[in-house]
Amino acid sequence: MAALNDSSFDPVTFVLTGIPGMEESHVWISVPFCLMYVVALLGNSFLLFLIAMDHSLRQPMCLFLAMLSVSDLLLSTVTVPEMLAIFWFGSRKISFDACIAQMFFTHFSFIAESTILLAMAFDRYVAICDPLRYMAILTPSVIGKVALAAVVRGLCIMSPPIFLLKRLPYCGHSTMQHTYCEHMGIARLACGDITINIWYGFTTTLLSSGVDVVLIALSYGLILRAVFQLSSKEARLKALRTCGSHICIILMFYMPAFFSFLTHRFGHNIPSCIHILLANLYVIVPPMLNPIVYGVRTRQIRERVTHVFSRTGRWRCC
Repeated sequence: MAALNDSSFDPVTFVLTGIPGMEESHVWISVPFCLMYVVALLGNSFLLFLIAMDHSLRQPMCLFLAMLSVSDLLLSTVTVPEMLAIFWFGSRKISFDACIAQMFFTHFSFIAESTILLAMAFDRYVAICDPLRYMAILTPSVIGKVALAAVVRGLCIMSPPIFLLKRLPYCGHSTMQHTYCEHMGIARLACGDITINIWYGFTTTLLSSGVDVVLIALSYGLILRAVFQLSSKEARLKALRTCGSHICIILMFYMPAFFSFLTHRFGHNIPSCIHILLANLYVIVPPMLNPIVYGVRTRQIRERVTHVFSRTGRWRCC
């Protein structure tokens, strides 16, 4: 018993390797990630500023976009700066508590964003399939409850892993092949039984994000059925373009995330570099594209952006 206590300790630091096998290319890989992060910061910040300053944009879809921008900013800011510090400065060490905090906020923002994407799919369903009741269904009270549900859901799902990880003994394994901290990445460094961690992560993912994906697919299926019943060919094409762009963004958010999740548990033969590259994509590509795609496809925001830039252009001419 004494020997076990001597060999088990709470680690002071972990070491993040970056992308294993591609260390010599870290600087080149960092360039597109840095550019995407800058675009994500500027795009989401501008969208939030526009919605906050213009009272005419306080409509359900625009408010959902504001929530999405907040979760995108959190998801990318929690992970990408740490990733760039590894690529540029070789800053690979991270304290145990900081790693736990990064893990919590990364998964929390993913769960919150998944909840918001589900709400946005429902918003589009009501707008297209039941437009006369749109304002009666999506009231300010309902939108506030959606925001609260996204936060509470993330807190409830991600609080237990903190205790599940802190209860584990760590016996000197401190090198994590990743660019940021994940639940299973930390758990696999422990020298104790992580069965509870594996099954908790598997169950919560299926019952949260997995259910969200099914409901989002159902919503867009009903939307597409309604679109094909429209008499106007132009209206059908416009709706299909809008739904198509939304579905592509949703797929780019969920597919790399689920690939990373399943690889941690079952994909032991998949090269680590492929796993980690895809895990990095879902924390930066959707935050970069969301304000562009959803902003361009939302008429009110598109008109306000055009108005802002036209006024800026006239001011410069004067």
